[in-house]
Amino acid sequence: MKYGTDTELTPFAFRLDAHSGVPVYRQLIDQVQGAIAMAVLKPGDQLPTVRLVAVELAINPNTVMRAYRELEIRGVLDTQQGTGTFVADRPAEATDEEKARKLSQLAGEFVARAGAAGLSRDELIEALRRYGIESRPDTTGAQPSDAQPTDTQPRRTS
Repeated sequence: MKYGTDTELTPFAFRLDAHSGVPVYRQLIDQVQGAIAMAVLKPGDQLPTVRLVAVELAINPNTVMRAYRELEIRGVLDTQQGTGTFVADRPAEATDEEKARKLSQLAGEFVARAGAAGLSRDELIEALRRYGIESRPDTTGAQPSDAQPTDTQPRRTS
C-alpha cells in the first residue's frame, strides 16, 4: 500500500497501566492489536510517531520503537521512512499461543481488579454471562433460559 502525505493521523492514544506488571512495550503492542480488532484502527491508518508517543507517555523512545518493530515483524504495521507508521493492509492473525497468553493476561488482570474491588468469583461469572448475552446478537434464536447447564452453572433438578 502506498502512503501519502495527505494521510490524517488517526485519533488513537496509548494509555499505560504502571500497576499491571506488564512491560510497557507489551502494553503498546496489545493496545494496537486491540484497536485493530475493534476496528478503531483500520488498514492504512497512521499511528502516532515514536517521538510523540514517547513524549506523551514520558517513556524512552526505544520502548516505542521496540513495540512498533515487533508489530512490523508480525506484519501488523508498515513503516515508511519519512512518512510514518501505518496499519498494514492485512494484519496478521494472532497465533494460538499469543491468543492463550493474551487471554491469560486479561483474565488475571480482571480477577485481580475485581478481587481488589471486593467482588467474588461467582459475581464475576454472572457478570460475564450477562455481558455475553447483552453484547452478542443471538443468531440461533435460542433464549438465555434455553442454555444448557455448564460446569459453572447450577444444575436444576425437577
